[in-house]
Amino acid sequence: MKNRFASIVLLALASVFAISCNENCATVSLFNGKDLTGWIPYGGGRWSVDEEGNLVTENGPELEYGYLGTEGIYKDFDLTLEFKQVSDGNSGLFFHSSMEGYNTVNGWQCEVAPKNCDTGGIYESYGRGWLYQIPDEKEGILKEGEWNTLRLRVEGNRIQTWLNGEAMTDMEDEKIGAATGQIMLQVHDGNNIKVLWRNLNLIEL
Repeated sequence: MKNRFASIVLLALASVFAISCNENCATVSLFNGKDLTGWIPYGGGRWSVDEEGNLVTENGPELEYGYLGTEGIYKDFDLTLEFKQVSDGNSGLFFHSSMEGYNTVNGWQCEVAPKNCDTGGIYESYGRGWLYQIPDEKEGILKEGEWNTLRLRVEGNRIQTWLNGEAMTDMEDEKIGAATGQIMLQVHDGNNIKVLWRNLNLIEL
């Protein structure tokens, strides 16, 4: 009898937890597939939405760094998105970030770049540089010219990334854990850089 009662209590608690998680851990779409509502442009990039509902990031006429940042501020989250490198593809998914001046960013980058350039690794801009570079044998996971699925999870000091379902980064960093900020899509300086993005879905933890 006692065991049966305990089981009922545990099931009830599990139900309460599930309801709480469903309410507090809902998935938020950062991009509506129609326009740039919810985003703030910085620097020299060009930002648009194509006929297929993809978010397009590419070089502006000045060929300088550009960033498209969320209006919202995020600390602990689990973000999944898809990207397609139309040309060059030297870009990045920034987090816990903020802007200084025209196009100088403070924060951390989950790399999005051509093959053999550590897509899924973690880089600190204007600071310590590379914090985590992916192993050479994982460079082939990136599908250049095709849609890729990138997942970035930041919880406390722990940062994890996955590319097309394969684990790429798993590290801990107190400096990142103490920070918060915007999520940003980067356009690198240079020429002929164009990346498409879609299905940017975030869960706050």
